[in-house]
Amino acid sequence: MTLDWLHFTPWRSLAGGALIGLAAALLVLANGRIAGISGILGTLVGRSAPGERAWRLAFLIGLLAAPMAWQIGAALPAAHIAASPALLIAAGLLVGLGTRYASGCTSGHGVCGLSRGSVRSLAATLAFMAAGFATVFLLRHLIG
Repeated sequence: MTLDWLHFTPWRSLAGGALIGLAAALLVLANGRIAGISGILGTLVGRSAPGERAWRLAFLIGLLAAPMAWQIGAALPAAHIAASPALLIAAGLLVGLGTRYASGCTSGHGVCGLSRGSVRSLAATLAFMAAGFATVFLLRHLIG
């Protein structure tokens, strides 16, 4: 295995992880809420109490605005998606289905749940990671 030094970005990765942790900590301290993106979006789109909509909308707008704020200091990396729109839609639907079955997404379980010592979140995160490893192995060594 070789390291791709051109795309090795430990400081940016550390800064991004720290910002994710800070956002999750601030949300739980300020609102007593867990920063699980699928739950925030799902409740915003579904039925939520009037006072709940404002912070959920602000959180999601912040997620969308973050790349624009990043561009102030550095250029965003070029994105190339080598998949058809149908495949992307199917993948998105499968991820959505998975988050419903897991009662949360990687942000809710992996960031917030693990930091709270949740056994359920540990099991979900291990399942997410195992599925990711299996997918990469299958695509790299058996199918591709």
